[in-house]
Amino acid sequence: MNAVLRVRDVSNTYVDRSHGLLGWKIKKSVLDRVSMEVNPGEIFGLVGESGSGKTTLGRCVLGLTAFRGDIHIDGLRQDNRGLGSRRREMALKVQAVFQNPASSLNPMKKVGWLLEEPLRIHRRGSSAERRKEVDRMLDLVGLDSFYKGRGIRELSAGQKQRVAIGCALMLRPRLVIADEAVSSLDVSAAAQILNLFRELRQSLGLSLVFISHDLDAVYYLCDRAAVMNQGRIVENLD
Repeated sequence: MNAVLRVRDVSNTYVDRSHGLLGWKIKKSVLDRVSMEVNPGEIFGLVGESGSGKTTLGRCVLGLTAFRGDIHIDGLRQDNRGLGSRRREMALKVQAVFQNPASSLNPMKKVGWLLEEPLRIHRRGSSAERRKEVDRMLDLVGLDSFYKGRGIRELSAGQKQRVAIGCALMLRPRLVIADEAVSSLDVSAAAQILNLFRELRQSLGLSLVFISHDLDAVYYLCDRAAVMNQGRIVENLD
């Protein structure tokens, strides 16, 4: 089986300027030779305390943060400079769902516009075809066509996250990185989003990297998981 995601010996450092701009510059490690794989249709968990490096690893996979090593998504090598030079091409391979949907969705636009935007940017289909795809996606994420005309401020936190998930899936990527995607939701809404990820895996064959500090959520949702600590994978949970 060909892995959707291959991470090989990925490292990342940052410069500590804790002694001021004129003080000593100290390089500190965030990721230390991390390796992992995610198979097609698999939900893979990354769990660890704050500062363990799990979010930085997710950003490296997305091409948002520079790294050393190799990351391949569906056979395509990610740009390791963190410059997003291949972002348009990579957008068809990997997308993200972040912790706070209110900050990742334009509050000035309606839901239908937001869902259609990725298709417009990538020039997918006619206007009628795009509208049909928006309706299909709303149904997939548990909303109906009525929501196309709703503003983001009119939605609950759980509904906003469903829209964010829909936006991430509009281009049908091979992989989604969900970074603390339920941590800002109440218990009921979080459980519904976890079940939605399960349903999307069944209906779309979705491959998902689920980043969380909540071990219970990881056990519930994920097929396999890795525990991170101080920039390293210290334990694998099968």
